[in-house]
Amino acid sequence: MLATHTAAGAAAGTAGPPPEHPLSWREIVAPVEPFLRAVGKRLAVQVETFEPEIASLARYALGTQGKQLRPALVGLSGETVGAIGDDHVTVAAIIEMVHLATLVHDDVMDDAEMRRRRPTLAVQCGAATSVLLGDTLFAHALLLAASFPTPDVCRAVAAATKVVCTGEIIQTQRSSRLDMTREEYFRILRMKTAELFALSCELGARFAGAGPEEQRVLRDYGVALGTAYQIYDDCVDLFGDEARAGKSLGTDLIGGKVTLPLLVGLERAQGAERRRLEQILTRWRPERIGDLRALLRQSDALAESAAVIASYCRLARQAIDDLPPSSGRRALAWTTEFLARQTETLASTSGR
Repeated sequence: MLATHTAAGAAAGTAGPPPEHPLSWREIVAPVEPFLRAVGKRLAVQVETFEPEIASLARYALGTQGKQLRPALVGLSGETVGAIGDDHVTVAAIIEMVHLATLVHDDVMDDAEMRRRRPTLAVQCGAATSVLLGDTLFAHALLLAASFPTPDVCRAVAAATKVVCTGEIIQTQRSSRLDMTREEYFRILRMKTAELFALSCELGARFAGAGPEEQRVLRDYGVALGTAYQIYDDCVDLFGDEARAGKSLGTDLIGGKVTLPLLVGLERAQGAERRRLEQILTRWRPERIGDLRALLRQSDALAESAAVIASYCRLARQAIDDLPPSSGRRALAWTTEFLARQTETLASTSGR
């Protein structure tokens, strides 16, 4: 969920440092806008191969695509090291289908009612149908991956999907564990979110003809960006506004998920404050969100989380520093700056 901001652009044709002001997401992905339209069309074509009763549900799920971040990473990574073609479109459609499947499942597990400013699929047709549709999307993504002449893509997508699902299972097992460490939290983030970011960047580079080192560099970029993005999303769930976010918030708390702001609060709170924080979290009720935010502000939990996001954004930029200048590399650098600015905006408005 990257919201749109307006800002001055930077000179075209040079990779350079990120701009002083955040660009809009549309400006950042301008180099691959035709590519993203092609991905959207490819997804629509794939949906039409489903049985009619399922196709309508899959089309509804496509409405949760948002900013097409993962397809954008496929295209921008390809443009960073070479040229993008039809194989990139197929790869991006595969990864987006896997991502959409995880969203469908997440909404069931979180009892979420809204996503992209409309009722979730689970609200529309029930949890059982939503789970099965998510399974269908996973299966179709693998079927599409198997259309490549070698099994490499299918193997990579299957391995990444396994990692994502494993991360979700581990997070579920750790629910309501107030003694969870930061190391455990970051491991879960790398698995459940950063893995698909990394796969998008890696396969985007591979199909543009990049060698192993360039693929590794862009994969490292994806891991760092994906980790930063998930921390930001966790902060939005606690400190955001549903009208601006366009989806149900507070679902992490309902599901007992312990995220970085909560870890910071638990680390820093002492005595009566610590006991009060634990009591709020173990007996969570939505009407206590104001009390929780007040306690977390006392421990500067959002500021600390924002600093961690900024550090991962720096790691992502540094990962691609030595790649040759290109419009793709510049856009990837701007993406990290954009996310950092989004975090600053959240931090500055959360007290209102």
